[in-house]
Amino acid sequence: MTVHKEIGSGFTEGAYQEALEMELEEQNIPFEAQVRLPIMYKGKKLRKYFVADLLCYDKIIVELKSSNFLHKSGSDQLVNYLKATNHEVGLLINFGESSLKWKRFINSVN
Repeated sequence: MTVHKEIGSGFTEGAYQEALEMELEEQNIPFEAQVRLPIMYKGKKLRKYFVADLLCYDKIIVELKSSNFLHKSGSDQLVNYLKATNHEVGLLINFGESSLKWKRFINSVN
């Protein structure tokens, strides 16, 4: 919320990611940026991977968006990431609206 309050809407996802990284560091929240996460298929790791915008606490996938509204495709994308990587929690954060919008997702099938 601090990032959105400070710089508002209208910037690229990359700008929000950089600002959020600074905020996470200031708050001593452990994270990795642009981390490659393996994709599992039938218990086997594929050669392909997906790149998470942020991975916090080694377990929370954070997907950042900067659009006029949260598209269903963003939700679908994060749900698929959770299933394919066996991570439990994901956050979809949209900085593109006048008010910060976010959704939390839980992968109940592990």
